[in-house]
Amino acid sequence: MLSHRPRRRAVRGALLASAVSVCLVAAAAPDPTPAAPLGVGDHLFPELGNPGYDVLSYDLHFTYPGSNTRPMEAVTAIEARTTHRLERLNLDFAHGKVSSVTVDGAKAAFTTAGEDLVITPRALPEAGDTTRIVVRHTSDPRPPKGRDHGWVVTKDGLAMANQADAAHLVFPCNDHPSDKALYTIRVTAPTALTAVANGLPEKDARSAARAARTRTWTYRSRHPMATELVQVSVGRSAVVTRKGPHGLPLRDVVPAADRKKLEPWLAKTPGQIGWMEGKVGPYPFETYGILVADTATGFELETQTLSLFERFLFTEPAIPAWLVESVMVHELAHQWFGDSVTPATWSDVWLNEGHATWYEALHAEETGHRTLEERMKAAYASSDKWRAEGGPPAAPKAPRKGQKIGIFRPVIYDGAALVLYALRQEIGRHAFEQVERAWVHRHRDGTATTADFVGLASEIAGRDLGGFFRAWLHGTRTPPMPGHPDWRSNAPAAEGGPAAGRTAVPAPEPGRHGHAHMWHEYMGHDHMDHGR
Repeated sequence: MLSHRPRRRAVRGALLASAVSVCLVAAAAPDPTPAAPLGVGDHLFPELGNPGYDVLSYDLHFTYPGSNTRPMEAVTAIEARTTHRLERLNLDFAHGKVSSVTVDGAKAAFTTAGEDLVITPRALPEAGDTTRIVVRHTSDPRPPKGRDHGWVVTKDGLAMANQADAAHLVFPCNDHPSDKALYTIRVTAPTALTAVANGLPEKDARSAARAARTRTWTYRSRHPMATELVQVSVGRSAVVTRKGPHGLPLRDVVPAADRKKLEPWLAKTPGQIGWMEGKVGPYPFETYGILVADTATGFELETQTLSLFERFLFTEPAIPAWLVESVMVHELAHQWFGDSVTPATWSDVWLNEGHATWYEALHAEETGHRTLEERMKAAYASSDKWRAEGGPPAAPKAPRKGQKIGIFRPVIYDGAALVLYALRQEIGRHAFEQVERAWVHRHRDGTATTADFVGLASEIAGRDLGGFFRAWLHGTRTPPMPGHPDWRSNAPAAEGGPAAGRTAVPAPEPGRHGHAHMWHEYMGHDHMDHGR
């Protein structure tokens, strides 16, 4: 967890007024000092995360009533270790009603401040204490007005997509990727539905009645996970199992009616995992699979051990098969880059998306389709434009309030993959491949920064690459490409005027995962932003 000092900010207006419809039923806190929202000071999401403690584990229990027309009852239990004595415990939480809070078994007072649930325990934990917080609350599948949130409504139920800043609209948490934790997730749902979540399933419990109406599904993760990567889905689903490399248990979750139709795609996962292992080393988790949701989101998402995909990706005949596989590899690559090795701050997200885009493009090249050099040259042509629109790869511009995918611009996809290509050109293929393997091995199950990557690359290259990376990661203009002095990046358009020169790759609307611009090219749409 980041070691930021606690920062208190003035509460804007009344404590119960926030940027979304926060409807928390609060008990009055006895402490006369007004509660305030905290944050770990992330450049892009400064109010998220909370200093003073490290979450060790979450135990989430959702009770799904069978429809998305009303909030679910939920219980969130958090085990955390405090890093210093706290006056209060702040959790990120909004868009739900809290009915009670206990801390170490004793009732605790609570109130709200901005998008924080502020808890005042009877006995204040000391530095180094382990404390258990239990919050009984609701979780609403219906989004707040004018804002994205974590639940995704599907044709027959729901799924979850918390990236980047929406987990706290689903359950109370320390909603920042720097604080990873273990998870136990329980879902009680009508017996006609199937519930899935990250990790491996445990034996489920049924109602004692002979004609059981509900079933409780339990899943546990064996590796720590960031809040943005949590997955919970309920629907009329089929769970398809098989073995992957080294006996790895694979499970895919698909609409039951599509099981046969989707099988040719599901069968590709073992080979894709084997291909990625050949590039960067062993798969880092206990299981993997894809969750196919019958919904339109405009993105696919690398939720840990169970990546979320839109159904249309596999059923739309206009999308070339090799492109579908590239997208599958993109999300799979994230299990190493982003899930196992998680960015310490959101400005480090280029390490996630640049690497996933890199292996997506490399797979396309090695399976006889678009070459990596062709794609990187096209990206280079648009790089200055992307930097002007979204900021440099390691210093992205902040998103608009309430738009969880606002930071996911082309500059952190192909623009960041371009940085990796430049690094390979600069230090050579062999050293570059050493960097990739060492990165995922050294930081497995942890968090890492851009500075960590620069340090590792310099160590393996045997020379200081600080200047090289400063130019490529923080410069407003794209540096010359090593080995390709003829490559040119088109100057960004002056406000109100046309761009100079020819744009090789049209930039998509803000969306998710760098395959968006490829869909544009191959499907001829002006914008590939499905459902957003």
